Order: sequence, then structure tokens, then C-alpha cells
Amino acid sequence: MRVLVVDHPLVAHKLTVLRDKDTPSPVFRMLTEELVTLLAYEATRTVRVEPVNIETPVTSAIGTGLVKPTPLVVPILRAGLGMLEGMTRLVPTAEVGFLGMARNEETLEAITYAERLPDDLTGRQVFVLDPMLATGGTLREAIKFLFNRGAAEIICICLLGAPEGLSVLEEELADANVTIVLASIDERLDEKAYIVPGLGDAGDRLYGVVH
Repeated sequence: MRVLVVDHPLVAHKLTVLRDKDTPSPVFRMLTEELVTLLAYEATRTVRVEPVNIETPVTSAIGTGLVKPTPLVVPILRAGLGMLEGMTRLVPTAEVGFLGMARNEETLEAITYAERLPDDLTGRQVFVLDPMLATGGTLREAIKFLFNRGAAEIICICLLGAPEGLSVLEEELADANVTIVLASIDERLDEKAYIVPGLGDAGDRLYGVVH
């Protein structure tokens, strides 16, 4: 398992505005998309490509194309949906699947409640979108789910991570072909398993509180 924290002034700036409790939902959504595009730029450095022959207006040339099957992007519902546009803006030919996972607030364990994915992911490169890597339980179960379907490589894009969540992933996935791409590793989790200083509940700030 590899961890990459993207060190860029625009990443730091956009994350600062996202953290601000007074940032309204429309601005929060827009900045999330922009930040994900910046993170995805680094996350896709290992995307699989091959030479392709093309005709320019002047001559023939050899260029670069994505290997098929193209990457599979999997946002974890619901907050991961807010990251999808920023990712597909960079890789518009990627296929998109969905994985619905929720955290039991009493046990803090991840529960899978929905999925829309190919049955066979053998050899596929998969990009998982989940804004907050807190306890690590949700991402761990998502990664296991995708590897069980045959995925060859998993790159997870998160806005924030907590040391506790990263430790959980490291314990179980140390030798796995997994990369975690983050804008920041924050200080810790609080007693409710929220990231500190964090930015609150990403889903609620993206879409409002569901009663």
C-alpha cells in the first residue's frame, strides 16, 4: 500500500475553503469537484496507456491512448458522488460503477447496501472516490469487495485522511496493490470518529442534512 499526499498550493487553498464552516453547499460542491480534479491528476500517473497511430492535419504520428478496458471509477455513495464530476472531467472515457456503503454509528462498522459493478473486474484498474478516510472501515471493505471481484489495482482518492484510518488500512492491506491519494492527513479522530480538524460531514455539506 502506498500513500500520496498531494502538496500543491491550489490544493491547500481549496481545502482551506472547504474546511470553513461558513462555506455554503453550492460553493462546497464546486470546490470539491475542482479539488478532486487536482488530486486525480496525480492519482492517474499510473493509468495504463499504449501507443496509438493518428493523423494530424500535417502528418501521421504516434500518440498515447488509454488501454482498454478503460479505468473504472467507483464513487462510494452518497458523499463520493460529489467527487465524480471532478474525476470524469479528467478521464471522460472511464466507466463508472457505484458502491453503496454506510457506517453503523453504534459499531462504526461498514455495511454494503447497494452496488452497481461488473461481476468480473479481472485485471481492471479501479479508482475509488470517498471524501473522508476516518476510521478506515468503509474504504477497507470497499477495497476488499473490489479485489474479490478481481481488480488488479485500486487507487483511492480522498479529500482527507486520519492517522487512525490509514493505520487500519496499512494493517490489512500492506502488501496489496493499493494507493491512497489525499489532500491532507489530519491530526486525529474525535470521540464520534470525525476527523479533526476535518471539514465536518462531507455528505451533509454537499447535499444537506437528510432527516
